Amino acid sequence: MPPKFKFAEGEKVLCFHGPLIYEAKCLKASITKEKQVKYFIHYAGWNKNWDEWVPESRVLKYNETNVLRQKEVQKAHMAQPSKSKKAKSRKTESVKDTDSRASTPNQEVNKGIKNKQPSTPSSGQDSSSDVPRKKRGRLDPSVESEEQFLNKVEVKVKIPDELKPWLVDDWDVISRQRKLAILPAKVCVDEILENYVTYKKSSKTNNANKESAIIEVTNGIKEYFNVMLGTQLLYKFERPQYAEILQEHGMTPMSKIYGSVHLLRLFVKLGSMLAYTPLDEKSIQLLLVHIQDFLKYLVKNSSTLFSLQHYGNAPPEYHRKAQ
Repeated sequence: MPPKFKFAEGEKVLCFHGPLIYEAKCLKASITKEKQVKYFIHYAGWNKNWDEWVPESRVLKYNETNVLRQKEVQKAHMAQPSKSKKAKSRKTESVKDTDSRASTPNQEVNKGIKNKQPSTPSSGQDSSSDVPRKKRGRLDPSVESEEQFLNKVEVKVKIPDELKPWLVDDWDVISRQRKLAILPAKVCVDEILENYVTYKKSSKTNNANKESAIIEVTNGIKEYFNVMLGTQLLYKFERPQYAEILQEHGMTPMSKIYGSVHLLRLFVKLGSMLAYTPLDEKSIQLLLVHIQDFLKYLVKNSSTLFSLQHYGNAPPEYHRKAQ
């Protein structure tokens, strides 16, 4: 029997988006080939460009209990800036993307390149709403101490020096030259991850435990990519293109459409997202080892994965949409 829908089309619901819960409306319901229930959600007060397909696990019934939960989560989230102030003060500020109102500096790139300082895309670029910047997590301020929280936000994914110039070029091509990545990508995120798993399987040191860990990590990267792309990994100029992709390929995971450069952007943001995982310090360090190994793989294959030929000129009507 096919899975039943918990939520009806047109029903007022609550939906997780990042770490917060938002009032939303269920526009459509569908079942994927993998028999997973998904809902096409519109967030109340948000631009329709933010409409997205989400798994059932992110949707909540609109009732008194869940509205109270929404308020508690928001309260916990609002309390965090004061806790993280010390950690933030240690970070240097860089030039903001003139194309954006709320761009987060790409600090890894800025360390090595002084003349060009791209900003990584941020969630607040296309809406005046308070768009969340971190992956959904269960927030309970009573669970962890201030010291634990500060330790969590210090998780960093080191971008290899060989890949930093591609982040700079990517920013320049999109934000200054006003070009777009050609989509669907020649080699999509799913293929890159699958090729990496195949590469690791062929290693002489491979064993069942290592293989299982690698598959788990790559599946996690894919999940983070699909969740974060629309809210945190796009520049403002790319938003209309993303809206078009959603209309044409709404049920297709974005990891089957976007490619290497968008995947690389993920690792600039990923460190802060790990603050919301339930993993202990040892597990996070082990995860970082796998992530760094994957980034080395990107370096090794950078000549085929990264190219300025992967971008194309946007037509005049697109420029009008993007204004």
